Amino acid sequence: MTTMQTDAWGYELTAANAQAAAAYRDTMQAYLAFGRDTGARLKAVFGADPAMPMASVLRGCFFNLMGTPALLPKASESHAAACRHASECTDRERLHIEALGAWCSGELERAADGWETVLLAYPHDMLALKLAAYLHFYLGDAASVRDCVARVLPQWEPSLPGYGYLLGMHAFGLEECGDYVQAERQGRRAVEMNPGDAWAVHAVAHVMEMQDRREEGIAWITGLQPHWEACNNFRYHLVWHRALMHLALGQHDEVLRLYDESLFDPQSEEYLDLCNDISLLARLEMAGVDVGERWQVLSPKVAHQRSGRVLAFVDAHYVLATMAAEGACAAAYLVEDLERCGQQGQGTTARVTREVGLALAEAIVAYRRGDHAACVDRLWPIRRRLFRLGGSHAQRDLFMQMLIDAAIRAGREAVACALLAERLALRPANRWGLEALDVLGAGSGR
Repeated sequence: MTTMQTDAWGYELTAANAQAAAAYRDTMQAYLAFGRDTGARLKAVFGADPAMPMASVLRGCFFNLMGTPALLPKASESHAAACRHASECTDRERLHIEALGAWCSGELERAADGWETVLLAYPHDMLALKLAAYLHFYLGDAASVRDCVARVLPQWEPSLPGYGYLLGMHAFGLEECGDYVQAERQGRRAVEMNPGDAWAVHAVAHVMEMQDRREEGIAWITGLQPHWEACNNFRYHLVWHRALMHLALGQHDEVLRLYDESLFDPQSEEYLDLCNDISLLARLEMAGVDVGERWQVLSPKVAHQRSGRVLAFVDAHYVLATMAAEGACAAAYLVEDLERCGQQGQGTTARVTREVGLALAEAIVAYRRGDHAACVDRLWPIRRRLFRLGGSHAQRDLFMQMLIDAAIRAGREAVACALLAERLALRPANRWGLEALDVLGAGSGR
């Protein structure tokens, strides 16, 4: 027998009892806070009501958010469980079930549209907001990351649960759209309300990264560490940002120390953790640093996860790690699989793979084997479409650095000059760009 309960924002929840609704509210709070106990709290919901539809929706979303191929069938099972009780649900809950179904079928755009539909009628629905923003981010749609929050912000009051988290989400969207002044203002407001808001800390760190405020960024991240280090694996991403700042300052020993002591997790195979590790090792090598056996240590985890085509952004990182640790033959198999995905696959990831993912993978393989001209030939034509991979400007900058470095090494002076002029116009104090310009000038005799 079901009753009508409410979530933390006053919306109706179909649940067997008040205990299930209370446990659901606790789970949502943990999710917003990147709590390590989020999974345990969700189990408590099922303990109180095994058939609660929104609990199944939440579980399906969590499985999809992990980005692990082996968990995708479990997400679909959770969607099926929610569908079995759809006739008992509210209209809002049915919209959530439909959006999860689109996500499970690989149609990320349709899923994002589904949660945007929820927000039109229910602007305080924090789950819909979080999921819409996440999907917009991995669709490369920075304006929608910003605007999905901006659309509902006037209808929120500071007294509503999660208001600070809302500001932190808005801050990140503003940053990705290049509005650094407003982004920092919103992010700092969110952190003032809740110093443990890791996403808001992260948004301000992005501003400082994009403005090359390295020392200030390190101080910002480390000063708030007592608050965010209690988070789940997202804490590793904040360490990654700090490591990038040390790398830009030429503090290579500190970057390696952070990688070994605070970033690499031997137990984790989550895609964001792997992308953090892969990206940092690649950037270290580009800076001329010997990373030792770290690629080989990372390799088994990548090998375990690279079979699924979950996100094209992640696939690009897996190609890079495979090439670095196992060589051209292993990477060739992965590239062939990407080609099949692009030719025969359905859904968002297949479309993005066709558009940019396959060419990027081929460019990465060419770069790692020292064929820098081939890297430029594959990467230069798609450089303006790399945003389709998703991820942030800071994350995708790895591929732009690779293109510039390859152009310099291949003697493609016009390409390198053009890209460096473009970079330094936006970031005049960017140390990486200035050093690359020096290398280019020395090589050309200027």
